[in-house]
Amino acid sequence: MGSASEQILPKLPLEELLGEVQARLQAVVAAQNGVHALLEAVVSIGRDLELETVLRRIVEAAIRLVDCRFGALGVVGGDGQLAQFIPIGVTEGEIARIAEWPHGRGLLGLLIKEPEALRLEEISEHPESYGFPDGHPPMSTFLGVPIRVRDEVFGNLYLTEKNGGRHFDAQDETIVTALATAAGIAIDNARQYDATRRRETWLDASGEVTHVLLSGRDVGEALRLIVTHARAMTSSDTAVVAVPDMDGRTMRIAAADGAGADELNGLEFTAEGTLSAAVVASGEPRSVNEIRRRPEPSPLLDRLPNGPALLVPLGAKPQVRGVLVLVKHRGGAPFFGPASRMVHAFANQAAIGLELADARRETERHGLVDDRERIARDLHDVVVQRLFASAMSLTAAARLIDRPDVAARVERAVDDLDATIRQIRSTIFALQSSSKDDAAPTLRGRLVGVMESAGEQLGFAPGLQLIGALDNAVPDEVGEHLVPVLQEALSNVVRHARASRVDVIVAAAGGRVRLVVSDDGIGLPAQRRNSGLANLAERADALGGTFDVRPGEAGGTALTWEVPLR
Repeated sequence: MGSASEQILPKLPLEELLGEVQARLQAVVAAQNGVHALLEAVVSIGRDLELETVLRRIVEAAIRLVDCRFGALGVVGGDGQLAQFIPIGVTEGEIARIAEWPHGRGLLGLLIKEPEALRLEEISEHPESYGFPDGHPPMSTFLGVPIRVRDEVFGNLYLTEKNGGRHFDAQDETIVTALATAAGIAIDNARQYDATRRRETWLDASGEVTHVLLSGRDVGEALRLIVTHARAMTSSDTAVVAVPDMDGRTMRIAAADGAGADELNGLEFTAEGTLSAAVVASGEPRSVNEIRRRPEPSPLLDRLPNGPALLVPLGAKPQVRGVLVLVKHRGGAPFFGPASRMVHAFANQAAIGLELADARRETERHGLVDDRERIARDLHDVVVQRLFASAMSLTAAARLIDRPDVAARVERAVDDLDATIRQIRSTIFALQSSSKDDAAPTLRGRLVGVMESAGEQLGFAPGLQLIGALDNAVPDEVGEHLVPVLQEALSNVVRHARASRVDVIVAAAGGRVRLVVSDDGIGLPAQRRNSGLANLAERADALGGTFDVRPGEAGGTALTWEVPLR
């Protein structure tokens, strides 16, 4: 029997060997668990075909696989910057406190320029570290892996803050790299599905809008359809159509859908210096990653979400009818590539529908002009001549009547016939003025043009009565004031009245011309700016006339502008 030391020594190598075997078995088990977890992650990200959902699931799966707190996926745009950034693990409150959304600088930019896996124990120690913006949660450890789709870098997967204060190791890098490979396939499938679905949505929406426009229904209804479909196509929170007013200095929200739509409908804002006005002027779409509030109050911006925005013109220069504005809440995915192109195509199709509707109305108007010419000719050649002959016969018969009361009744009948003839002749003037499109624009034609323009802004056709020989009786000096007065009066109705009916009377009689514009709107506000009304009053004073605006008899507002014909 040996000594005690001789019995212990042979056991040491065996214990070390058993320990090594146990460690290797644990590594195998861990590897198997990692493989199972990776397979489950691959299955989970390929379970859905919605691109936004797939991208979020990729980040969530990566966080679970390497056991970390934060993860994000950055989509690289055509300009080499981050077109989309999807964070997981950061609350909405934390997102709202971040001063600036990632653009693709610093370490994120390094991964875009050099799409290779990057693993760091301390972010701040790397020479490319750009630092974090104000309000950003603190982060130290980092693992970044590129995601490729068909040999093209789609974006990068970013992971930070491994739980338990540990660092990312080589196994984490291997697992996330494998996940990124599977993610590329899932993203490719989702993009193809998304493109097909977008085309179907675009075709359905364009067909519905065009049908509404060409069926003769209200343009306002078509605009409401445009914003509803555009918001659904892009998963936006708010969508509006802003149109420039007649004076070009202001813009008005003609249709709104989504968050805050009730407050936005009919809202007016100054056009100068706004992105909306820039898009209308250029005819080119614009996108921003974040709407920035102005120091001074802004009627539109203060009511919109403060996230990414896309502005698309309705039509092409020089016939841009307005701008479609789509906005998401802060932290939402910016508008990029396919979505922007789809909305632009949809807006162009909608603008073509609006143009076709205008052409249809113009054709109907020309048909109406032909009918007016025929009616005017029949009135002049038949009705007026017969009435005139009847009046002459009654005048001759009155001289043969002995009873004064009967003679007086006949003379009153003759006066009524004369008044009727004057009214019919005024109607003939109004009917004939619409057929003089090829000649120099007459006063009547200019007034009708102002009314048609106002009808587009109001969303309905205002009533118009033109009484008397306006083209012959009204001097050019007076006419040069009358047209802008009507334009300013209708512009006030469009901007402020919220009316469903507007009636305009322009009459030349008794050596004076009188303009009356009445509406059934909300009436005169208790406190109002008088700049536009003061302009109308000054024009009346300059011509020796009068100007008055007061509440209408049945509600709304009645405006009267009257000047002598000299």
